[in-house]
Amino acid sequence: MKEIVTTLTKKGQVTIPLEIRTYLGIKAKDKVAFSMDSGGIRLAPAKYTIEKVYGMVPPLNKPEEFKKNRKIALEEHARKIVRKMNK
Repeated sequence: MKEIVTTLTKKGQVTIPLEIRTYLGIKAKDKVAFSMDSGGIRLAPAKYTIEKVYGMVPPLNKPEEFKKNRKIALEEHARKIVRKMNK
């Protein structure tokens, strides 16, 4: 087994060495998962499935909210256009 040493920052962060990132197939902004058991600690790419993420974002309460927000956005956009035209 190969060992690669890296430094822990004051914020508890470490840089995952390029060789390990390449091996795991992870890149910037990817999520990683740490798992811990009696055998030690493992690092792996986080795996998301529809079942795991279902319900993470609460649904809109009512469809009327979308219509109201759309109307507000259109009115604001129209005001900006009028301001530009008056310059």
